[in-house]
Amino acid sequence: MKSTTFLLALAVAARASSGDRDDAFQHCLSKRIRETCQQPVPLPLTLRLTRWTCEDDCKYQCAHIMTDNAMKEGRRPEQFYGKWAFWRFMGIQEPASVIFSLMNFGAHIRGGKALRRRIRKEHPMRGYYLGFTLASLNLWIWSTVFHTRDRPWTEKLDYFSAGLAVVYSLFYSVIRLYHLYIKPRSLIHGSSSRHRLLFPWATFCTLLYLAHVAYLSLLPRFDYGWNMKANITVALIHNFIWMSYSLPSPPFRRFRSVPNSYRPTYILQPAFVSVAITLAAGLEIFDFPPWWRVIDAHSLWHLATVPLIGAWYRFLIDDSSDLSWKEGLL
Repeated sequence: MKSTTFLLALAVAARASSGDRDDAFQHCLSKRIRETCQQPVPLPLTLRLTRWTCEDDCKYQCAHIMTDNAMKEGRRPEQFYGKWAFWRFMGIQEPASVIFSLMNFGAHIRGGKALRRRIRKEHPMRGYYLGFTLASLNLWIWSTVFHTRDRPWTEKLDYFSAGLAVVYSLFYSVIRLYHLYIKPRSLIHGSSSRHRLLFPWATFCTLLYLAHVAYLSLLPRFDYGWNMKANITVALIHNFIWMSYSLPSPPFRRFRSVPNSYRPTYILQPAFVSVAITLAAGLEIFDFPPWWRVIDAHSLWHLATVPLIGAWYRFLIDDSSDLSWKEGLL
């Protein structure tokens, strides 16, 4: 939901790991750099296109040598520079995460098309939902880039895009659930009258996001802990208010024109997706060495969000198509 996008913003906690601090790894790295990078042989074209250097390739080779040794000795593999040792493909560092990120991108493309086709143009939430689609597409583009090549600038764009999707999800959710959109009757009379809290709420969300980005950008070192806590906090608030939608007596009116005793057939959908997203996020907590050095907990988290995105779009469409909206516009 990030509404399906957001717990995605969970970050790798640190950039240095026990593996790359190990003396054996450092000896392997210095030896390979000395032997191969003094008069380097050109790397394959796929590695050059994805901006690998000779030193990067040495780190990659040594990480797999250390992982091979650990597995032969029955030890748990270690992480190197904040990541497990993944088999790369065509220069792509984490092929599974890239594939699953592209699957999420495709799910939002399909969801956005369904929104445009099935929600009428005059619906007050249509533009906000399409904005959610754009924020989510941006997120998954940079997730794909980041998992293709982990560089400082791709990492920041991935995290900042995730933060934008998280904040925007909360932004449009509050507008929908507390009816801060253009007042329905004003659409009939051609007025641009808006709820008095819409502009303050938009300003608050904008400043919140800008402050978050500025704080992380101006620090000498990226604060992974803060990034994770900030995104989780906003995501949990978002999940909580949508779970409230399914309650018999939510802290808001589900629809302007009918009492909360009215319970549409799809009323449990947002609670289901919210709970499923929260459970899937547990994959980020219970990390484990990648299977076959390809699929890890983070990539499975990306995979788990794909069907949930489709479920979330179906709910948004069902909610927007409810006859209570039509009655509220008359």
